[in-house]
Amino acid sequence: MDRWKREGLCSANNGLRKQVEQLIDSYEEQQDRLTEIHRQLDALRLQTRSSDGSVEVTVDANGVLTDLSLTPAALRRTADELARMIVQATQEAARQAREHSENAAAPVAASLDDEPDLSDIMGEGPTLRDIREFFRDTGTSTP
Repeated sequence: MDRWKREGLCSANNGLRKQVEQLIDSYEEQQDRLTEIHRQLDALRLQTRSSDGSVEVTVDANGVLTDLSLTPAALRRTADELARMIVQATQEAARQAREHSENAAAPVAASLDDEPDLSDIMGEGPTLRDIREFFRDTGTSTP
């Protein structure tokens, strides 16, 4: 192999190596961001009250009911009215939790869209698009 060809291959190899190193650095940064998002979501609790304030529910980031408080006024309601108030308050808190989780994950999902995939750099490299789709579709799930 002549000197020019060898230097060309070395240059191409160095360029490819630099691209892969940048990709790895970027994914490590995203991993740190995801770890922080998951920590925040694990600690998240959202409270919602019924319109009359007699029912208060608390849900986690997944919208799972973690606490329920009833005032004496709530206990004077019929069973059907009380159940409806609990369900409505829980649904609203779960909606807020879902919205909060989606907003927390959105910057990471958007930044992943801007990153090249390994298969874009190396034709037979593994794809990371599935990971991107995972975080785009479920902001609260853990990988």
